[in-house]
Amino acid sequence: MRYSPLWTCYQNEAKLTEFAGWMLPAQFGGLTLEHEAVRHRAGLFDISHMGQIELQGSAVWEYLNALVPTDILHLPPGQARYTVLLNAAGGIIDDLIVYAHDREHATLIVNAACTAKNAAWLRQHLPPEVAIEPVSQALLAVQGPQATALWQTLTPDTLAGIPRFGHGTVSTPWGRVWVARTGYTGEDGWEIRAAPAVGQALWRALVAAGVTPCGLVARDVLRLEAGLHLYGQDMDETVTPLEAGLGWLVDWDKGDFLGRSALLAQKAQGVARKLVGLVGTGRRIFRPGYPVQAQGQTVGRITSGTLSLSLGRPIALAYVAVPWTPLGTSLTVQVREQALPATVVKRTFYSRRA
Repeated sequence: MRYSPLWTCYQNEAKLTEFAGWMLPAQFGGLTLEHEAVRHRAGLFDISHMGQIELQGSAVWEYLNALVPTDILHLPPGQARYTVLLNAAGGIIDDLIVYAHDREHATLIVNAACTAKNAAWLRQHLPPEVAIEPVSQALLAVQGPQATALWQTLTPDTLAGIPRFGHGTVSTPWGRVWVARTGYTGEDGWEIRAAPAVGQALWRALVAAGVTPCGLVARDVLRLEAGLHLYGQDMDETVTPLEAGLGWLVDWDKGDFLGRSALLAQKAQGVARKLVGLVGTGRRIFRPGYPVQAQGQTVGRITSGTLSLSLGRPIALAYVAVPWTPLGTSLTVQVREQALPATVVKRTFYSRRA
């Protein structure tokens, strides 16, 4: 079992759970309170379990660009892109964010359960002159409509100049930290990387400033409401970006990349299934693995499901056979002995206020 650098900040205050080999907070004050904080004020998450991989070397961008379907070759310093690592069959090895520091330095933030797998994959496909270094520092996420204002109270540097998916370093009373305007909740916010002692000081200062500590349970509801994928549930190595609703990540004109031939063939043939959003009635949750049915036949499976606190209704993501994927299609979800009604909707169930 691994423990976060921020463990000492909350070990006696949170309900804890194991996740991807880490002991992490599941809840602090409860799901409703934490969800409300992120949607209307600001919530604080420990995301130190996320994998952090540094890539350095000449031509690092040329080599990395060949492993993802998104054109990142000329990603400017201070900007980031969301993308996926693919295998030769076009299957998704992991989803990640790539951050550009300069022409010889990139940071990858990857899923906790995939860190070792990704590092091995990169070592297999990148040349020896590219240094691959997994690192472990404190990672915090401040998310919500008041996140910027509250985080700004702890740094003299202006945050307003950093755009969505921008990043840089700022000063704090405890030292400089790396910040990125990214997140996993559907709200505006920041992810902050710092040395362990600095991260601990920031956690305590943000809580003192009024940011609400939040756990994994709230994070999962928030990300699903925003239609954000969870690796291992909504996609894996058997799923392509075209099936997962991530076709927008594929830059077909960028030149060759690993998995391109398989994706071109699938594009020409057409996919047999697609990831869709489903919304139900009542309050019964559509849990992963539940069958999705049409006309008495199983046409898909739930991958993620929850009771949306923003909508007051059950929502889910599911892979469904293409004939049953148009918006507005009526389906049922088999919840134990009951077939409950569900409607195909856009996967973004909730969009933050402007």
